[in-house]
Amino acid sequence: MNIMKFDNIVIAEVDKTTHIQNTQDILDIMATVRYNEKCDNIGIVLYKESLENDFFDLKTGLAGEMLQKFSNYYVKLAIIGDFSKKKVKASMILFVNVTEVI
Repeated sequence: MNIMKFDNIVIAEVDKTTHIQNTQDILDIMATVRYNEKCDNIGIVLYKESLENDFFDLKTGLAGEMLQKFSNYYVKLAIIGDFSKKKVKASMILFVNVTEVI
């Protein structure tokens, strides 16, 4: 994990090789960054490759569970990747766009 600090925010860039399989993995990352950096204002950068395919299938509920944790704990999130090659259903695109607004 690469940590960057800007004024009063800490950004944690999670390695592409880190596999996030469930909500607990996200909570562990959040807790580690908050504890090690002693900062409440954090953001996390994930790569598409780190997320399980279930994340992109809304029927599994995984995306909703994970994104709810970011909202509950006031953590900013960025997911980086080339989504043009991945089959993403329109419902996922709509879900992400609505989540960005909230």
